[in-house]
Amino acid sequence: MNKKVSFSFQKQLQRRTILRGAGVAMALPLLGAMRSAHAATSTAAPKRFVAMTLGLGIHGPNLNPTDAGKNYKTSRYLKPIDDLRDKFTIISGSSHPGVKGGHRAEACILTANPVGSSGRGSNSISIDQHLAKHLGGETRFPSMVLSSKGSNSPSYTENGAMIPAEDSPSQLFRQMFVNKSKSQRARDAKLVHEGRSIMDLVQEDAKRLQRELGQTDRQRLDSYFTSVRDLEKRMAVSQEWAGKPKPKIGAKKPVDIANRNDFVGRQRLMSDMIRLALQTDSTRFISYNLGTSGGVLPIQGVKEAYHSLSHHGRDENKLEQLALIEQSIITSWGNFLRDLDKIDEGGESLLDHTAVLLTSNLGNASNHSNKNMPVLLAGGGFNHGQHLAFDQKQNYALPKLFVSLMQNMGMETDQFAGTAGTMQGLM
Repeated sequence: MNKKVSFSFQKQLQRRTILRGAGVAMALPLLGAMRSAHAATSTAAPKRFVAMTLGLGIHGPNLNPTDAGKNYKTSRYLKPIDDLRDKFTIISGSSHPGVKGGHRAEACILTANPVGSSGRGSNSISIDQHLAKHLGGETRFPSMVLSSKGSNSPSYTENGAMIPAEDSPSQLFRQMFVNKSKSQRARDAKLVHEGRSIMDLVQEDAKRLQRELGQTDRQRLDSYFTSVRDLEKRMAVSQEWAGKPKPKIGAKKPVDIANRNDFVGRQRLMSDMIRLALQTDSTRFISYNLGTSGGVLPIQGVKEAYHSLSHHGRDENKLEQLALIEQSIITSWGNFLRDLDKIDEGGESLLDHTAVLLTSNLGNASNHSNKNMPVLLAGGGFNHGQHLAFDQKQNYALPKLFVSLMQNMGMETDQFAGTAGTMQGLM
């Protein structure tokens, strides 16, 4: 293992024990930034999750080994990261049950909800947001939703609304590390406080209305109260963070890559920002949509547009150009893992405490198949160094992987998106 480098930062946050609004007293959870007897005695490093998603799949024959188990022969795409083979697992023969619709299924990568099958319907919460909802209250940003190009993302709220992504590494750097002036912080805190006051007024009005409603409507209103309280709690945490200085680091603010077709270059730069976010504990839950590209990537030997190459129709020339692109994507992903593995956290690495998922909604972009999705999982303390090869015709339910991830984070749950159980061979 490479020599690890230690990274330290300072953060302090006063404990707000009770949140009062509209006659309701609400205790806040213990935050990692709150200095208390509990925090002083707790030495366990936090667990984190990063989901990286692709919109054009990965050619299975070049990615998946022909052998299953620990002693698999390294595939073409995995050769440049073979030094990391004990740090990741290849999962083949898996997909989300009932999900189809080709490119439309991009909305389902992290939700496992077959909303994209018909192009209609409401989505459900994505795995990253589910984790952030229950475990994201200990950092300045409960989650980060990022993209290489455009604002689309596979991250969805509990109500099925897509969360727009940040696609500018320089803007993300500014949000994480550039402190606002004292007057700006005061203004932000004021806006948050006013927002909470509005929510208090809504609660009072709703409570008065509740006395006149039937049982079904009261249940709906109770659900609404729950969402109001969740929002109020998040706003209270935001108010505390608004007045606190951001971490100080030695890294320089990045310059965004002007060439929108430099798919891999943008991947590398945003991966650096993700590493800094994890390293400074700015957030613990990140989704990063690498998306697609309709242009020609600046990679030697590539002469046709990426999207066109992904729909190769088994043309050997197209497949070879596609391989150059996908090889670069996998290699860049491996470099990101190496960077995490160099960072020490109490005798283990940041990678040991961070589960990193790379996947796509398309198992075969050429025919728009959503079966046999490409799946690589690294870090997080799982049983790695293996190829979990499931049935290519009767796919294994990929939501089981999400259940494994949630349990690994300490959540007491046994299902996700209607699928129960954990992924066999992984824990």
